[in-house]
Amino acid sequence: MKIIHLTAECYPVAKVGGLGDVVDSLAKTQQQKGEDVQVVLPYYSTPFTSENEFVILYHGQVQLGQFNFPFTVCKERDNSLGFELILISIPDLFDRDAIYGYEDDIERFMSFQKAFLQWINSLDTQPDIIHCHDHHTALVPFMMYNGIEFNKIRDLPTVLTIHNALYQGQFGFDKLHYFPTYDLSKTNLLEWGGRINSIAVGLRSARVITTVSPTYLNEINEHGYGLEHLFREVRYKSKGILNGIDDVLWNPATDPVIAATYNYENFDIGKSINKEKLCEMYNFDVNKPLISFIGRLFEEKGADLLCDFIKKIQQENADKFNILILGTGNKAIEQELMALLIDYQRFYKCFIGFNENLAHQIYAGSDFLLMPSRTESCGLNQMYAYRYGSIPIVRRTGGLKDTVTDSMENGLGICFEKAEVEDIEVAIERAILLFENKIQLHTIRKAGMQLDHSWNKAYQEYLKIYNLITK
Repeated sequence: MKIIHLTAECYPVAKVGGLGDVVDSLAKTQQQKGEDVQVVLPYYSTPFTSENEFVILYHGQVQLGQFNFPFTVCKERDNSLGFELILISIPDLFDRDAIYGYEDDIERFMSFQKAFLQWINSLDTQPDIIHCHDHHTALVPFMMYNGIEFNKIRDLPTVLTIHNALYQGQFGFDKLHYFPTYDLSKTNLLEWGGRINSIAVGLRSARVITTVSPTYLNEINEHGYGLEHLFREVRYKSKGILNGIDDVLWNPATDPVIAATYNYENFDIGKSINKEKLCEMYNFDVNKPLISFIGRLFEEKGADLLCDFIKKIQQENADKFNILILGTGNKAIEQELMALLIDYQRFYKCFIGFNENLAHQIYAGSDFLLMPSRTESCGLNQMYAYRYGSIPIVRRTGGLKDTVTDSMENGLGICFEKAEVEDIEVAIERAILLFENKIQLHTIRKAGMQLDHSWNKAYQEYLKIYNLITK
């Protein structure tokens, strides 16, 4: 089966969050299972694009209103990622330092989607499935099924995966002329709340909708950031499929960037060496439990709660554990976390930025991983933590609820109900007690390291969907 994943991110080409990891590892698994997989994303100015060679497949020009943008479709020459990587180069719009965050992001990703369709429309052999990811590609099903110029590809099956329903790609009807010529009787499919909403358009137009965990699908049917009614309306064609992780890339037995490798049979020694390395880097007491946070520093991840938590524990439990934060995101949260180093660095350190190698070392050297998320569509960090013998401390939401069960319920993690400092405090107190119980700590770590969070099950679920809509 020929599958095309259309996305804004794919590790290691371009990554901001979990979307990049998910697309990479899902595509890689599908290719390994015998499918013919291509991943298509914009040609960004990133280290990957500058360090690799590409072969030109197609030249075209995409029109946005009165502006025309030349584009080039190119293929990474060596298939070094384990699947075929296709990049669409639109220099005027994507030759920039960052992936997102520009005032013309609507124009950027509209042009990307139109260029993709123009290229697909030109091919002699069509894919079996076009799998779109998040709002950056969610307009493709509508344009393909209703655009006058795309009659040739009108019957191609589409899947839209929602990784984060908070970001919806909304814009005004003053940009309606960006769309290719289409059947005007379908304009009602574009409107939601008086604006064009990319996710709403995708929900209505794609053949199948998936979310990245079953619980997240249930949650957005009730609290869908203004789209809950529509999520319920398309529930008949929706399915929650839990993400997996790349268990080759995230494997402490072979990880080349951690201080010492280990597996579930000898992890006591391996984790001790890695913790010593981490504590040496940040001047922590190796005998105290080390609790870490890795992720985007936004309110949805509960990152603002970390600031309040650190200030509050100064008077209570600061001498009982150490806390390390790695992340980037909201500038106000970044600045507050940095400011806290002045008064609280005895037990607290942070690294503001994205550092993949450091993330691996933190998973390997930490005792616990804290995830106080207000919302978490799936979450990968808790699965990485298990893989490296670090115990997740999570709020019960989305994929965290699907993957982490509480140790008091014969599970392998520590769970709390509310995204509040008080609930985090109670969870940390439980973690400290667990750290002191070496036998139970060893048992939970060993069992967690043996959990199967690979893509095998998710691959089968996606394959069922693909087979259903290609018949």
